[in-house]
Amino acid sequence: PFSHALHAGELGLDCRYCHTTVEVAARAAIPPTETCLNCHARIRTQSEALAPVFASASSGEPVHWKRVHDLPDYVYFDHSAHVTRGVGCVTCHGRVDTMDRVRQAQPLSMGWCLDCHRDPAPNLRPVDQVTNMHWEPAGDRAALGERLFRDYHILGPDVLTSCSTCHR
Repeated sequence: PFSHALHAGELGLDCRYCHTTVEVAARAAIPPTETCLNCHARIRTQSEALAPVFASASSGEPVHWKRVHDLPDYVYFDHSAHVTRGVGCVTCHGRVDTMDRVRQAQPLSMGWCLDCHRDPAPNLRPVDQVTNMHWEPAGDRAALGERLFRDYHILGPDVLTSCSTCHR
């Protein structure tokens, strides 16, 4: 069990603190024990909820995290290609900052992804706001999305909807 509502919500930890590779790699890293221990070596050291973290630290075995967002093996998804072009974490993962236990907020189906790939502009935000769960545009969302689409040199739907974009 891990409360994103506490860590990302109440404490305001940035998604990238734990998911360190989200901007540079296809996969968003699952945090190693050492990341948890940056705080929990001193905070809540007797908590039963943290027993798996302390057991991991003692044994050298990684914490067994349960994957919630698990795409089929035949689907290629690159986190870095999305977050470095302004697709916010909340778009696919929902408001994890309010979730005690993360759940899949979107269907992540082929149709759902293709809808966004056909018209990504409504889902774009400034890159410096991709992890901000509360972000709302100051003005016209559609106009901002269209501008960011051009500014970030996002490929058009003919490329984004090509089978080989997601199936390699």
